[in-house]
Amino acid sequence: MQSLVRSILHRAAAARRVALIAAASLPLAGCSALDSASNPLSSFFGGEKYKTEILPDVPADSIYDQGLARLGKKDYSGAAKKFGDLEKQYPNSGWSQKGLLMQTYSEYTEGKYDEAVATANRYIGLYPNSKDAPYIYYLAGMSYYNQIPDADRDQERAEKSVTIFNQLVEKFPKSEYVNDAKFKIQVAKDQLAAREMKVGRFYLEQSNYTAAINRFREVIGKYQSTRHTEEALFRLVEAYLRLGIVNEAQTAAAVLGHNYPDSQWYKDAYARLREGGFEPNEQRDSWISKLFRKTVG
Repeated sequence: MQSLVRSILHRAAAARRVALIAAASLPLAGCSALDSASNPLSSFFGGEKYKTEILPDVPADSIYDQGLARLGKKDYSGAAKKFGDLEKQYPNSGWSQKGLLMQTYSEYTEGKYDEAVATANRYIGLYPNSKDAPYIYYLAGMSYYNQIPDADRDQERAEKSVTIFNQLVEKFPKSEYVNDAKFKIQVAKDQLAAREMKVGRFYLEQSNYTAAINRFREVIGKYQSTRHTEEALFRLVEAYLRLGIVNEAQTAAAVLGHNYPDSQWYKDAYARLREGGFEPNEQRDSWISKLFRKTVG
């Protein structure tokens, strides 16, 4: 992305000069004079002749350069409009493809993320395998990623960012954007796990243990690589003990101890079990055990 942006901005200064020259060299609009004899509407204008303006066609490269000029001035809204004109005036062309790319970039840079996603989706629908498709996926993913709220709010945009970044990784595994996409996936998943933990703790406090377990199960099932997995296993120990389902509590503690032996969460889980006279003991047919590849031997 950085190399593309540098190239764009490098061209922008020259593009401003090109745009001015292009504007100065445009031919004057043609006109046709209609006299009262040939024009039945002339009576409405006192018999005066009037002119019909014929707008000149602006070459695609001129529109593109005008967009670059606005981009160089950080007029992202104006740039997006110019690049959007290419799609309208030169549809299904190479210029339209370039315009969609640059329109997406302009909208994203301005912080108009929803517009950037919509434009990116049009590009992907038309040019799914182009050389710039990975970058478009990246911009779409970042548009969602930059709108991820704190864990107290709905995490729909976090989920969408994970979906888009996963598509980028799967479709273009050798892309220069893959490593950053993987990092962003992990950050977004951590946020999603934080949300599940917050809701799960609430249910636990309300003694709604089944609902709490479902939330903690979601964490270790979908977001096992996040920092919230340790606490989720501990909370499962708590919830299952309160329900009297000791074997699942023992399994959760055993898996926690095997994967995170130095964790304070494991020490707390072990202490909870010992209060009831129990020890960590993994049941291999437990759903908890099956979710972890590393099991107690």
